[in-house]
Amino acid sequence: MKRLAFLSIIFYLAVIMTSYAMAGEPASDHILLAQATETAPAAAEAAAAEAPPPKVDTGDTAWILASAALVLLMTPGLGLFYAGMTRRKNVLGTLMQSFVAMGIITIQWVLFGYSLAFGPDIGHLIGGLKFFALNEVGMEPNADYAATIPHQVFMIFQMMFAIITPALISGAIAERIKFKAYLVFITLWAIFVYDPLAHWVWGVGGWIREMGALDFAGGLVVHISSGVSALAAALVLGKRKGYGTELMAPHNLTMTITGAGILWFGWFGFNGGSALGSNGLAGSAFIATHIAAGAAALSWMVVEWLHRGKPTALGIASGAVAGLVAITPACGFVGPISSIIIGLAGGAVCYLAVSLKPKLGYDDSLDVVGVHAVGGTLGALLTGLFASKLVNPAAADGLFFGNAAQLGTQALSVVAAWVYSFVVTWIILKILDATMGLRVSEEEESEGLDLSQHGETGYIL
Repeated sequence: MKRLAFLSIIFYLAVIMTSYAMAGEPASDHILLAQATETAPAAAEAAAAEAPPPKVDTGDTAWILASAALVLLMTPGLGLFYAGMTRRKNVLGTLMQSFVAMGIITIQWVLFGYSLAFGPDIGHLIGGLKFFALNEVGMEPNADYAATIPHQVFMIFQMMFAIITPALISGAIAERIKFKAYLVFITLWAIFVYDPLAHWVWGVGGWIREMGALDFAGGLVVHISSGVSALAAALVLGKRKGYGTELMAPHNLTMTITGAGILWFGWFGFNGGSALGSNGLAGSAFIATHIAAGAAALSWMVVEWLHRGKPTALGIASGAVAGLVAITPACGFVGPISSIIIGLAGGAVCYLAVSLKPKLGYDDSLDVVGVHAVGGTLGALLTGLFASKLVNPAAADGLFFGNAAQLGTQALSVVAAWVYSFVVTWIILKILDATMGLRVSEEEESEGLDLSQHGETGYIL
């Protein structure tokens, strides 16, 4: 395992160095839709050569800047959502795990993360270092990704996705990971998991994008990657002390409900902003997002009511998040009725997945696997059923609109995201566990992460 991990690191270092050498090479001209705009493809090479240069549109720019702010707000909202579900002695530690990502990933993204994800393609696997330290990322548009907004605005919008994704993983390992180990982990994870996967799916030349898989706002890149990595992390770290024998009830569900509301609000920027313009597609994605969240909240509530006899506040909040996850890959490709179906399926299926956790025997503290891995997978597959060119002419039809092959393409992309995320995360964690240790001591875990890791407490009672 150590030899495999070492070879994996050497491979990525080689790719990064190669990308630096090739940074001046142009990106591929073949562009398939991933985060779609309503701009039609060029009719011919000659016509493209005569086309006017990209021009910044102030309305598009304003919407994407607002969307970036909305997505950033989701990360502290996630911290509230998670922290309310932990025990009182871990509330600050859990909040910190989300909040600190806004610092670490920001610097990583500026220095080289953005370039690895969206730089000139190398072998359909990774971006080159042309944009290292935001070199050539200025106020003019980058026509490969968004022809009507400044390149810097596209970069900062994508940064917010990169920030929240590793923070999502923290919910599976809450209440037991060392803070310094967490810092190193999310940095390495961003480099070796998020950035390559983002390039595969959204980067010009990325192999999943070239294959024609549809992921409008991050079903593969954000939710499957984080959810599957959360499963690997939960397995490597093991169960919390007293799991299954001690009461580990949420200490503050009002905090969790507040966090869920912030997530729902911010998700309009997450999905609507992925149209990369202030246009009809943004409106369609915005509407699909809200409809699916509402449907999933009700679906989870009803299934839980039937199963447990009472509807819970935690359940309806979790259901809303499950619907938001499930609609994320599909929101730019489906209409309102399809959004209802996806939402209903997302709430019910994710509830069942979370309910199976005790039988499967792993300790995913805050249900990241059941909501994000399962919800993201479901949404990606349902995109292959319900996607329609009537909603987005630049995309592809799904099975129910005459294109059965799209479902197969979606399934292949899901398998790739699952395998890659799980294996690389497992390797990273095993190396960290062998070198610096991942878990706090039993005494520190009993004391709580707030005091043992940060020397402070969330409440003075």
